[in-house]
Amino acid sequence: MKILVTEPISEEGVGVLSKSAQVDVKLGLKHGELLKKIGQYDALIVRSETKVTSEVIEAGHKLQVVARAGIGVDNIDVEAATHKGIVVVNAPVSNTVSAAEHTVAMMLSLARHIPQAHTCLKGGTWTRSCFMGVELRNKTLGIVGLGNVGSEVARRVQGFKMRVVGYDPFISPEYVRNIGVEMVSLEELLKDSDFITLHLPLKSSTKGLIGAKELMMVKPCVRIVNCARGGLIDEEELLKALDDGRVAGAAMDVFIHEPCTDSVLLQSDKVIVTPHLGASTIEAQANVAVDIAEQVVAVLEGNPARYAVNAPLVPPEVFAMQGPFIKATLVLGRLVSQLVDGQMSSIDIGYEGDVGNQDTSALKAATLGGILEGTTEERVNLVNAGVIAQRRGLRVIEYRTPTCENYSSLVSVGVTASEGNTTVAGTVMRGEIHIVRINEYWLDLVHTPGYFLFIDHRDRPGLIGAVGMITGKGDVNISFMQLSRLEPRGRALMVLALDEPLKEEQRQEILALSDVHAVRMVQL
Repeated sequence: MKILVTEPISEEGVGVLSKSAQVDVKLGLKHGELLKKIGQYDALIVRSETKVTSEVIEAGHKLQVVARAGIGVDNIDVEAATHKGIVVVNAPVSNTVSAAEHTVAMMLSLARHIPQAHTCLKGGTWTRSCFMGVELRNKTLGIVGLGNVGSEVARRVQGFKMRVVGYDPFISPEYVRNIGVEMVSLEELLKDSDFITLHLPLKSSTKGLIGAKELMMVKPCVRIVNCARGGLIDEEELLKALDDGRVAGAAMDVFIHEPCTDSVLLQSDKVIVTPHLGASTIEAQANVAVDIAEQVVAVLEGNPARYAVNAPLVPPEVFAMQGPFIKATLVLGRLVSQLVDGQMSSIDIGYEGDVGNQDTSALKAATLGGILEGTTEERVNLVNAGVIAQRRGLRVIEYRTPTCENYSSLVSVGVTASEGNTTVAGTVMRGEIHIVRINEYWLDLVHTPGYFLFIDHRDRPGLIGAVGMITGKGDVNISFMQLSRLEPRGRALMVLALDEPLKEEQRQEILALSDVHAVRMVQL
């Protein structure tokens, strides 16, 4: 076996690899050089600079595994690797402690103006009055995202006797209580916190999460820390809030574009910055290297990797039946995650009819992937689905029924949460995904990627027309509509497929209509 390493990793990792294979460390390879060399290697280890494009994947005739010594895999064409049957692995938890400690260091630096005081004294000026700080004791820390790093931050700041509140709908109440965090809504967190720290992946749903609207809610004494991903905070709006005195300070370790030397935040004396140092400790780099090395060796020896980013290929005989349902369960997971209210505690996945007669590991993984999508840096797959759910305290139960009353196969996904239970069900017919149940309501909603408006209401004359007037006035086109009711003039569910998203003011206008109980926008 031959392994190619194109970027620096610690000697501990190289040592693990060398026990099982020939290791060639060739740093700084150009893209063309990599294309010429990759064909002779069984494994490739990179960090963030090497671009593992579809061309590289195609040229890697012997490749079995591509490893990212870190978290993000943006520089790897995962889809191309999956198509070729190449496992992609990363190290999502090895730098957890380092990232958490760096977050706490940034908080302390903000609270006591340490970088500014250091610069002032080094410049030859002894002054104290302009560096009056605040204590962490008895302050409220709001943690947005309670995954690996967020949870570690929560545990550490309790030593400072801080009150810790958190926002993360995709984690169980029991887990949160065990780490001493009080769960609140994002709005409550923004209004109550003296310090706010973000620990989320950068997805379409989290990009610009803290923007103009959110910064109007915070206390003027608030200090904001981002050691997670650039782009979670609107940098322009944060600078305005700092200049206007609506935010007391900010600490940034990450930026929208990196390397970064021209962010608008560098203009403010209220901002302290570091060049993405969250994982830059000797211990973290050693942990990452060893973690990646062990996974590469495992794959080369025919064993599963702990943190595979892409799912192993489904055997052809299983894929013939379950292939269409893998995509269907992903859609059902995405749907239920957007309909559920409150803190999740358990997930029930039911298979009725033919679909449950074979191994359902891929269906379970796809379901959990849809539910947890956008809440973690780890892509949920066959290898790690159960581990991620368990780490978040979510109980997952599967059940099978050999027959199905209305369809040849049906998959149901139910989520138990603090604000109630939500269930969706779907099937595949004529190659199309059909969503056929939302809680008590039976319908037939053919899935097409796009926007959907779910309206809980009382069935009455004129309501559909009133909704249509509002969407028409907002220049939002309805492509089709489904309505299911429990009885005439009783409880009902209206589902509108929209060509473009409905604006919040239009959603509020529909919600204000008489006999409308809830209006929810969903993107699938």
